[in-house]
Amino acid sequence: MPKTSARLLSLLSLLQVRRDWPGALLAERLDISPRTVRRDVDRLRELGYPIVAFKGPDGGYRLDAGTELPPLLFDDEQAVALAIALQIATTTGAGIEEAAARALNTVRQVMPARLRRRIDTLQVTAVERPAIRPDPQVDSSVLMALSAAVHAREVLRFDYTPASPPGVDDNGVQTPPRRVQPHHLVTWGGRWYLVAWDLDREDWRTFRADRITPRTPPGPRFTPRELPGGEVAAFVASRFRGSDGSGDWDWPCRGEVILDLPAAAVSRYTRDGVVEELGPNRCRLVLGSWSWPGLAATIGRFDADIEVVGPAELKDAFARLARRYASAATGTPPPIQ
Repeated sequence: MPKTSARLLSLLSLLQVRRDWPGALLAERLDISPRTVRRDVDRLRELGYPIVAFKGPDGGYRLDAGTELPPLLFDDEQAVALAIALQIATTTGAGIEEAAARALNTVRQVMPARLRRRIDTLQVTAVERPAIRPDPQVDSSVLMALSAAVHAREVLRFDYTPASPPGVDDNGVQTPPRRVQPHHLVTWGGRWYLVAWDLDREDWRTFRADRITPRTPPGPRFTPRELPGGEVAAFVASRFRGSDGSGDWDWPCRGEVILDLPAAAVSRYTRDGVVEELGPNRCRLVLGSWSWPGLAATIGRFDADIEVVGPAELKDAFARLARRYASAATGTPPPIQ
């Protein structure tokens, strides 16, 4: 590589490390004169890098944001991380699969041979979780609009369509747009959600992004509210567990049983429960669910004898399911309770 080209890459690498660089310090790090630094900065500007000069006692340079995307410079770890992220982009649900594949191909083409070999040996197959219906894709423009509203702290107006045609409720009545204060854009289980304060209902709501059609212009700016619990991940998890998010992040129903199975076999199929080994073929399982029958049914999927430790609601749920299953097996209607 010619000496000047190598020096330009070194200068660009330094400018990406920190925001402001005094000219004298750049000259010292590159072992060149301040005049050469000025010439090299001009060359980088001609290549499209928006480098601005700032005044002061030391005077120096800053790599600023521009209107076009110039060539980028990554170190080895950054390049590998970028390639891995692009390979698993198909599971984001953001509708960027084709763009991610093209970006990965572009990055790979400009990589040095040593890095290209590392990337080629790291072939990641992104497998989405099994589902009865495929997760809906979200238009990237919608995600950008939601993210912009969150960042700007501006009231967001949008049409929300859970099941009915856009703007129409289940009775065929035209529905007004929702008005919310957007706080967080999150991804959960392959889907995108907007966590926001609903101005009309005066409560926190979680909206699926694929069902949102933003309206323009945005509303006025607002002062962010404190999210219940203070942590968005715990808040979203609690909402999906049936809690109101006010501080109790646990499932509304939690029970304890003993299974005649090895702990290792049970833990493989227990996502957020607690499994304790009691012997070679015996373990204790503490698990939560939306409802007591739902919890009993979840535990019943293990092909083993079950001893209910508690509470009594879980024992009652097993009894109700037993009657239902017995009725289904014999084809007779269950007794009237």
